[in-house]
Amino acid sequence: MKSSPLKYLYVAGLAIPFWMALGLLIVGSMYPGYSHFEQSMSVLGAVDAPTHSLYPLFNNFPLGVLFILFGVGVYKTFPQSALGRLSGVLIMLHGLASFVTGDFSCDAGCNMDAPSTAQVVHHFGELVLPWSLVLAGAVWVWLGLRLEGFRGLAFFSMVLTLLALITIPMMVISAKNGIGFGLYQRVNYFTSAIWIAVFGVTLLRRKV
Repeated sequence: MKSSPLKYLYVAGLAIPFWMALGLLIVGSMYPGYSHFEQSMSVLGAVDAPTHSLYPLFNNFPLGVLFILFGVGVYKTFPQSALGRLSGVLIMLHGLASFVTGDFSCDAGCNMDAPSTAQVVHHFGELVLPWSLVLAGAVWVWLGLRLEGFRGLAFFSMVLTLLALITIPMMVISAKNGIGFGLYQRVNYFTSAIWIAVFGVTLLRRKV
C-alpha cells in the first residue's frame, strides 16, 4: 500500500459503495412503505418525505465529500496526463452534483407536473451524476491501455461503463411506465460506485 498522503484520498474511493449502501438501508428503513425496487433515491429526500432532512445528511453530503476527495487524489496522481486529470475533475464534478441534489430537494413525491425551481435544479444535478462517472470510466477504457499497471482497470472500466450506459435508457423507460425505476437507478449508481472502488484499489496497489 502506498505510504504517501494520497493513499487517504484513495481510501475515500473505497468507502463510497459501502457508505452508499449503508445510507440507503438506514434511511430507507425510516420511510414506512418505501420500495427500493420501485422508488427513486430522491423520494427519500423529497419535501414531503419523513426522511427529508436525514437523507442528505446520510447520503448526498458525505458521498459528495468522498467523491471530491477521491477526485482530488486522481487529479494529483497524474500531473503529466491531461486525460488522467480530466477523470479526476469528472469525479469531483460528481461530488459537487451530489451536494446540489442534497441542497435542492425534489417536490412532494418527486412529481414532474409543474416542478418547482428547486426540483429543476435537483434533476439537473441528477443528470450530471451518472454521466460524469460514465465519462470518467470511458476515459480509463482508453487511458488504462496506455499506462503501465492499468490494463486490468481498462477492461473493468469497459465492462462497468457499458453496464452503466445500458441502465440509463432503462431508467428512462421505467420512469415512464412506473415499473422498476428504483432497481435500475441503483444498478446504475452502484455500478459506477464499484468502479470507483476498484479504481481506488488499483491506485493503492500500483508501484511508483
